[in-house]
Amino acid sequence: MVHPARPADLVDLRSDTVTRPTPGMRRAMAEAEVGDDVYGEDPAVTALEERVAALFGHEAALFVPSGTMGNQIGMRLVCEPGQEVLCDADAHVVTYEMGAAAAVFGISTRTVVSDRGLLDAGALIAQVRPRDDWHLTATAAIAVENTHNRGFGRVQPLDELRRLWEWSREAGVAVHLDGARIWNASVASGVELSTYGRLADTASVCFSKGLGTPVGSVLVASAERIATARLWRKRLGGGMRQVGVLAAACTYALDAHLPRMAEDHEHARLLAELLGVDPATVETNMVVLDDVPAPLVAEAAKAEGVLVSQVGPRRVRLVTHLYVDRAGIQRAAKVLGGILAR
Repeated sequence: MVHPARPADLVDLRSDTVTRPTPGMRRAMAEAEVGDDVYGEDPAVTALEERVAALFGHEAALFVPSGTMGNQIGMRLVCEPGQEVLCDADAHVVTYEMGAAAAVFGISTRTVVSDRGLLDAGALIAQVRPRDDWHLTATAAIAVENTHNRGFGRVQPLDELRRLWEWSREAGVAVHLDGARIWNASVASGVELSTYGRLADTASVCFSKGLGTPVGSVLVASAERIATARLWRKRLGGGMRQVGVLAAACTYALDAHLPRMAEDHEHARLLAELLGVDPATVETNMVVLDDVPAPLVAEAAKAEGVLVSQVGPRRVRLVTHLYVDRAGIQRAAKVLGGILAR
């Protein structure tokens, strides 16, 4: 595929959110057939929603502006005000979404510490509080993140996902999937998207990270729940008009960018190897440098045209994506390797 040019040879490894639309994606956006989506008349949006619903084995889907909106609406569909969502202590829904569940919906959240975000179904199940005890805040749902952001791209074990799902059916507790990088999980593990989708009642999947679109996520669920989700989207200001230009970018990404995502994982493993990080610890598109002076490394790398993320005083995160080719990986490794050697 044709990669976008890197301005002034900049290598940006801060996140896969920094990707820009490729020329092919821009053409698809410019040529999109559009309509008023609030009226349900945008053909590009409707086609995308139907396609994503089918990909994840669900009845229906809803295009939303962001993964945060998708997650929050998804959790609201399965949790009433005054009930709680249980999740990992480093989950995106409780770390990076500004307390929206409580602030907007009156939903409590409670967390369980894990091993770098790795799902332990038993540990979560053990913390579930029943609905029939009026002394307690009832656990209505469990949220799972795949891949795990603060777990640095770890893929959730399929057997644990199945264990949680099977238990939830008997317990009457819903499962919400934060699938911001579910595409990476599927490519890395070989597990079909529909398999992951069928192990959740609601799921939010993001297009503006590894898939490289400028905006957009899709929430999948049952047809009944998605009908309710449309009301919540409108209440939250997410009703959009001729948004087919964005849906077209997402459709293009499914056709052109999803098939090449394994390249990002290969680049991450190469980067890890070049920097002396065990490639076996790199499951998808994230590499972590531990026990390094993060502020100094980030500043020195920036001065040489390589951008990285500081995720702690002694930790740096590097994220590969379609905007960084093999030459960029090798250049970044040379710059970072020299800095670390000093």
